[in-house]
This record gives sequence, structure tokens and C-alpha cells, in this order.
Amino acid sequence: MNNRLLIIEDNEQNLYLMRFLLEMSGFTIIGAEDGRKGIEMALSCQPLAILLDIQLPEMDGYAVATELKKHSGLDSVPIIAVTSYAMVGDREQILAAGATGYIEKPINPETFVSEIMHYLPKNWQNTGE
Repeated sequence: MNNRLLIIEDNEQNLYLMRFLLEMSGFTIIGAEDGRKGIEMALSCQPLAILLDIQLPEMDGYAVATELKKHSGLDSVPIIAVTSYAMVGDREQILAAGATGYIEKPINPETFVSEIMHYLPKNWQNTGE
């Protein structure tokens, strides 16, 4: 099974931190800086999971999650919203749009990878592909 994670995030510092933490744990990271590119990358790379910011240029995370779930082959890929949207109802709204999980920013570097692992398929093992 692959170890590719797609991160759709427009903030370079957030992307850098997530990439660093996940690559240190053996994942291969693919980054996209806006929603449209994220959808294109998801279709071409078939990631193990997608980490999705909500506030994005071009297309917000709600629209991206909804669009990703329309594609067979991606409909079972976990989408984890990693966002600073933490108002009442934000979690429910992104989950309704198709996200599997929700992690608030700022992320906790000590627990971030284990939080992501929680959403990966149960039979997944990091083979370092």
C-alpha cells in the first residue's frame, strides 16, 4: 500500500511543518497550494489520505471535499480537515461536505502524526514506498 499523503494548504509555514513531521515518520508528501490543484493532484497520485485546509484560494475546502468524494477511487480516501476554523458548527460543516476527520490549527507537533494515523486504513502499514 502507498504512503503518499496529499496536503492541500496555501500557507507555506503550515505546509512546511506538516511536511516535516510526516516525512520524519516515513510518509511521502505531495503538496498543493489551492483547491483546484489539490483535486488534480489527488486524481493523479491516488494518495493514502488528504489533509485539507478549509480557507483556500480558488476553491474553499468545503467545495474541494465535496468534489473529491464525487470521484470513484477517491471516495474512500480519508480527508482530514486541518484548519483554524474552530467556531461552533465548523467541524459539522466540513464533515457534512465529505471530510472524515478534523484537526484544529495550530497543530500540536507532538500528537499530529498519531492524529493522522488514526484516520488511515486499519490494514495500512508504512512500507516506506
